[in-house]
Amino acid sequence: MSNRLQDKVAVITGGTTGIGLAAARRFAAEGAHVFITGRRQAELDAAVKELGPRVTGVKGDVSQPADLDRLYERVRREHDHIDILFANAGGGEFAALGTISEAHFDKTFGINVKGTVFTVQKALPLLRDGASIILTGSTAAIKGSPAFSIYGATKAALRSLARNWMLDLKDRHIRVNTLSPGPIRTPGLHGLGKTEDESRAILDSLAASVPMGRLGDPDEVAKAAVFLASEDSSFVNGTELFVDGGLAQI
Repeated sequence: MSNRLQDKVAVITGGTTGIGLAAARRFAAEGAHVFITGRRQAELDAAVKELGPRVTGVKGDVSQPADLDRLYERVRREHDHIDILFANAGGGEFAALGTISEAHFDKTFGINVKGTVFTVQKALPLLRDGASIILTGSTAAIKGSPAFSIYGATKAALRSLARNWMLDLKDRHIRVNTLSPGPIRTPGLHGLGKTEDESRAILDSLAASVPMGRLGDPDEVAKAAVFLASEDSSFVNGTELFVDGGLAQI
């Protein structure tokens, strides 16, 4: 590793599995002090044990403002600032038009949009001028998928927020970028099916839709996150970086 994030303070929401866990591993290896969040204490403890002493776990749900307050109070006490904020926590479930429930809508927008808005807004007093904010988007924001409209709409909202927030924060030289994965082999993706066979069929179909002919690995997204977090991307702002094997281009 090149220590591109040496002694930077990073916060990664949804850091216990998949992309968030891979990013925490990469950030710590590059020299950062990393705070990760997760809703389940057992997974959080396991992630911290795996990742080592440069990583601190704080249990919380980003859709609950009080949990975010507790997260940032912990960061303030231990480091007093944030250099990198990776608003990664999110999730989605299938629901075709005609079957969308209020609970499905509220849960998906609550985590993906409300959670991201207040993850960023509540971090502002701690964010250093010149900090990097990264939002986890998705190819679902620009490509239609059956029964996935609510999830796709939340990710489209995040892309719009990034464009606006970079202007709100320009006087502080804080960059805001969207990192948009395609289908990545994560527990969340595997869990979209109701049965093991259904999950396998979904994964096979997604892999076949990617020009590179395979699913991505969480570490491939994490390496792109390091780029956006570091000075290597010092003139990259308000953009959307696809890590999707070319899926968004067809």
